[in-house]
Amino acid sequence: MSGTLDTKDIIVFLIYFIVVSGYGYWIYQRKKSATADTKDFFLAEGTLTWWAIGASLIASNISAEQFIGMSGSGFAMGLAIASYEWMAAATLLVVAVFLLPIYLRNKIYTMPQFLAQRYSPLVATTLAVFWLVVYVFVNLTSILHLGALAVSTISGISYEACIFGLTIFAVFITLGGMKVIGYTDVIQVLVLILGGLATTYLALDLVAHHYGGSGALNGLSLLREHASSHFHMILQPGQMMMPDGSGGEKDAFQDLPGIAVLVGAMWIANLSYWGMNQYITQRALGADLNTARAGLLFAAFLKLLMPIIVVLPGIAAYLLFQQGEFQEQITEGGFVKPDKAYPVLINLLPTGLKGLSFAALTAAIVASLAGKANSISTIFTLDLYKKYFNRDASEANQVMVGRVVIIIALIIGAIVAPVLRNFAQAFQFIQNFTGLISPGITAIFLLGFFWKKTTASAAMAGAIATIPAGIALENLLPNLPFMHRMGWVFLIVVGLMILISLLDTKGRKNVRSIDVEVSDFKTAPAFTVGMVVIVIILAVLYSMFW
Repeated sequence: MSGTLDTKDIIVFLIYFIVVSGYGYWIYQRKKSATADTKDFFLAEGTLTWWAIGASLIASNISAEQFIGMSGSGFAMGLAIASYEWMAAATLLVVAVFLLPIYLRNKIYTMPQFLAQRYSPLVATTLAVFWLVVYVFVNLTSILHLGALAVSTISGISYEACIFGLTIFAVFITLGGMKVIGYTDVIQVLVLILGGLATTYLALDLVAHHYGGSGALNGLSLLREHASSHFHMILQPGQMMMPDGSGGEKDAFQDLPGIAVLVGAMWIANLSYWGMNQYITQRALGADLNTARAGLLFAAFLKLLMPIIVVLPGIAAYLLFQQGEFQEQITEGGFVKPDKAYPVLINLLPTGLKGLSFAALTAAIVASLAGKANSISTIFTLDLYKKYFNRDASEANQVMVGRVVIIIALIIGAIVAPVLRNFAQAFQFIQNFTGLISPGITAIFLLGFFWKKTTASAAMAGAIATIPAGIALENLLPNLPFMHRMGWVFLIVVGLMILISLLDTKGRKNVRSIDVEVSDFKTAPAFTVGMVVIVIILAVLYSMFW
């Protein structure tokens, strides 16, 4: 089902577009330096406040894959999918306490720079090229695809035109550099939350009306009563069967295997994403330690709220679907398509609010595209171009190259994006792909941080082994949940790296070890209080919805 935007909706969206663009231009003019500077353009060094860092982290993370994909997963498997959000909050605390100080102490600005400093230029270059390929051909394309799908469904504009429009908007924001991205993300997050809450309110109110009541709180109570199967965080085998997008069913345990979401391999994926990923860590690397930590703490609090916006609407759509509503809208070719749930709900919003939700979705998409494109530009320019193509490149030349790379990356993403149109649940596709690369990345970084004997040859072996090991386990044990598989691959890679390091004589005196001081892990009282509050909230949530 394709919707249309009323004149009032278009006006609301245009106000959002003008405010974001105008604010971005104002920030650019206000904070631009007399000369082009790479640290300023790529990192916004010293210019981002804690609230800008936190907002930018969330804006870059929450995209159509959350709005559309996670709502679709909420439709299919319920609140359990919220573990990706709530465990991310816990992971942000770990990154803030243990990883961030190491980056800042050693003046690390890119992830390949860390690998070069800790291991060798070869390891750094290999993984830099790998990251660029993944960022462009998986991340950018998935963001653009899901974004265009949602925008097209809501507005009635063609899928192809939506890809073009989102790409142009992202280019406009990204060319201003990280400081423009960071501060415009504050507005993006505000719009994202307000628009997301509007959709959640509508979804819960629809549930209430279906049962003869009204109001979001009444709807939430009815939702928990009539869709109780969808309010369990820890799934058991066979507990939750969900549509596979092809007319059949699959066990949700395969995607979220019980207690593993708390104490298992979800930590591997989360540490890789939040602590070893240029796309995310870049926001904090240009700030001092206390500011960066405060930013990550703020992001963790926002993460706790995200399931309200991205999961509850999917569960509400599931209940209404089971009651006979949205049958035509959520099915395609006779098959249930969970990813259609969120756009269907937005189309039901009243005039004005629909424009706000449309703006929220666009904000999430554009912010994620801008952040990803900036990271691609940073890695290519600082870790490849400067080192191998033009060692004498001036600051201005590097910034110019960075801007050209942004445009090229987004164009490639726009061309490749339609390839993902046949996946029923794009969010889970992305998670499964991530599961192939996260174990190796996490092993390389953790051993690099905390075990001085780890050698460059061990890191290279770990990088090479991770994907083949994942594919081999997938073929040998096809019924093994991908999260368990990710955990086993991680252990295999760690074991391989330890063995090679012990056999390598260089491991006995590794001059490339990273400077780590125990005192770096001490936290300010305010941060400690905030951290404890988040841990308590998580404990309560998992106790309530176990």
